[in-house]
Amino acid sequence: MRHTLFETPSARGLTDAEMAAPLPRVRAVLFDFSNTIFEMINLETWLHRVGTASGRLALLDGHDAVAEISRQLRTAFRLPAVVALQEGRDLSPERHYRAMLGWWEHVDFLRGVEETAYRELTAPDAWGPYPDTEPTLRALRDRGLRIAIVSDFAWDLRIHLAHHKLDGLVDSCVISYEHGREKPDPQLFFTACADLGTDPRAALMVGDNPVRDGGAAACGLRTYILPAGSHSADRGLADILRLVT
Repeated sequence: MRHTLFETPSARGLTDAEMAAPLPRVRAVLFDFSNTIFEMINLETWLHRVGTASGRLALLDGHDAVAEISRQLRTAFRLPAVVALQEGRDLSPERHYRAMLGWWEHVDFLRGVEETAYRELTAPDAWGPYPDTEPTLRALRDRGLRIAIVSDFAWDLRIHLAHHKLDGLVDSCVISYEHGREKPDPQLFFTACADLGTDPRAALMVGDNPVRDGGAAACGLRTYILPAGSHSADRGLADILRLVT
């Protein structure tokens, strides 16, 4: 086995022959889900759905009502007890549910209707694709590439794919709660590659978190990290097509 003084730690041992060989062409693409190919409906829409379902819609009538709720959400999310609840929240539906309710109980509008709010969070139409998600997935499929989703998510995200009729474009979903692991655990990336029948060196991981999604690099995958933030227009996914030619 060849070693160097400043070599990057790897979760996958490579033979000398593999290290000497050129990288194979990309034959599979792994995508993060949230804020990479799908995003949640905007805060105002979600609050209106919660208000309608709970009979609290009138509380949103004030011109600064949504802004105040947003402020309370941000403030509450920094509370030590709330921060602690977020640790490992995507390992199971129960942990995620507790994490959300423990956060929302500090927000006036949501206090007492947390269960309703959670139903609206997890509804099939509460998450939608970016404008360039479907064209990019179809272009990859047209080129013969296989596609997987590797996501830290606490419920079955396939319901959102199916709602938008995109489930037929994805070959495998590796979801944290189904495996009891969160990214950057190498096993999630290896499982996705195995599902696709792809050598990790012939796979590309696309996400928005340099720590969690970038962890794929230690497994031998190439990685592409999108900028963080909210995007109402194209996510920039078309750039991926240049990496798989």
